[in-house]
Amino acid sequence: MSIKILVTSLSFGKIVKEPVKLLESKGYELLWTELGRPLTDKELSERVKGVDGLIIGSDKVGKYTLSSADKLKVIARYGVGIDNVDLEEATDKGVVVTNTPGANLDAVADLTFGLILSLARSIPQADKNVKEGGWKRFFGYSVWGKTLGVIGMGNIGLAVAKRGIGFNMDVLYFDIRRNNQADEAGAKKVELDFLLRNSDFITLHLPSTPHTRNFIGERELSKMKKSSFLINTARGGIVDEVALYRWLKDKKIAGAALDVYSKEPPSNLPLLSLDNIITTPHIGAYTYEALYNMGMMAAKSVVDVIEGRYPEYLVNPEVYKKRV
Repeated sequence: MSIKILVTSLSFGKIVKEPVKLLESKGYELLWTELGRPLTDKELSERVKGVDGLIIGSDKVGKYTLSSADKLKVIARYGVGIDNVDLEEATDKGVVVTNTPGANLDAVADLTFGLILSLARSIPQADKNVKEGGWKRFFGYSVWGKTLGVIGMGNIGLAVAKRGIGFNMDVLYFDIRRNNQADEAGAKKVELDFLLRNSDFITLHLPSTPHTRNFIGERELSKMKKSSFLINTARGGIVDEVALYRWLKDKKIAGAALDVYSKEPPSNLPLLSLDNIITTPHIGAYTYEALYNMGMMAAKSVVDVIEGRYPEYLVNPEVYKKRV
């Protein structure tokens, strides 16, 4: 009986084919979903019976899926965040969970800094104006020598900080932990309020947890300078979108850029009507290099688990105690 791998990630194998070829070279049967969007827990539960491995994107893997899984050995998250997976239940069921840490680090950091430059110089608005036959002069802000505030100094936050240092920026960061690499690079760890009050550009690099839900809301926005910009390429829901709309509409901050939203794709979102916000469709990880890295890491994790090896990018190591 062949090994069956269900792929629900919307981008796995679509552009970069090498990960698919690796799995097929092992004789695995790849099953693909037909909905063209992330699956709910119940939808996934209807498709997981008889499946040995899952390669998921933002799909929900909860009690319904895990209770229906009769052969499942591995869940490979095509990405970093695993907040959409019930880790405790997966571990109890003896299912290995992996992710792809660092695979899209440079891609997200590049987009973040691209959005910083685009906000400072109104690049999308200027492009649109010329294409529509206009010749408006857009007066912007310098990025060189300004202050960059990084909220969440993990690997991506550090990569963004290094890009800021390359632009001669003073880099402040807020995190519950000190990052020695950031300190050595010249960034300064500060309290959140200090960062909000003193940064010209504030970029978010936090995970999605109950604690970070609406992490940036009315209180935090009220502490930002009127000339400052907010960038979120991390997770939707970290920013209170209703509050952000009010502050942008009333020009209480200069602008914002979002690559992620509380609901994706966003629909009937008032933020989209404003001219001082730049929006992109969750493309932070979408470079060839990042897709190759994520795809190969996910595929190799599946192969390792199926063939009885300890995967390199294991999220729930305690699962192996359950197997003893």
